[in-house]
Amino acid sequence: MINQRLRCSRCLQPEFSCFCSWLRPIDPHIEFVILIHPIEVKRRRIVTGRLSHLSLKNSHLIMGQTFNEDPRLRVFLADPGRHCVLLYPGRNSANLSLMNDEGRRAQTPSGKLLTVFVIDGTWSTAKKTVNQSRDIQDLPRICFTPNRPSNFRVRQQPRPECYSTIEAIHQVIDLLGSAAGFDT
Repeated sequence: MINQRLRCSRCLQPEFSCFCSWLRPIDPHIEFVILIHPIEVKRRRIVTGRLSHLSLKNSHLIMGQTFNEDPRLRVFLADPGRHCVLLYPGRNSANLSLMNDEGRRAQTPSGKLLTVFVIDGTWSTAKKTVNQSRDIQDLPRICFTPNRPSNFRVRQQPRPECYSTIEAIHQVIDLLGSAAGFDT
């Protein structure tokens, strides 16, 4: 018989390292849909996507590799009360770091809930997910320019400007939170 550690059903960590009692979820007035790659689910010690989800009210965690006519995503995309964007760097992405307050407010249209899709995976799997997922390919894209290197020490980032999922979400909240009605 294999000795299996008991795991928390919420954070999936071994009971001795469960962090759920320390979490105090916040409502940034931005809804985050975290698309978690199956490889990240298996890396139970490196759980920044799940940790982000557990730390944010009204966030959603959806596991998958490709999202083509995915009914879970279609619910968000078809809602006229939402303004959906994809957090993903590139030349076609609106850089929040370079915008003034007025430009950032334009990213959160009045009367619509800003819904940010975030891919939780390695940079390689994130790129594949975007390239293979019609449901998110055509979303307007946002990005930011990090003002310092990543502080995430559990896994080494490929370049100084690369952030973990939780750091990237935090940066988006810092940049768009006040425009969305979140008091930081």
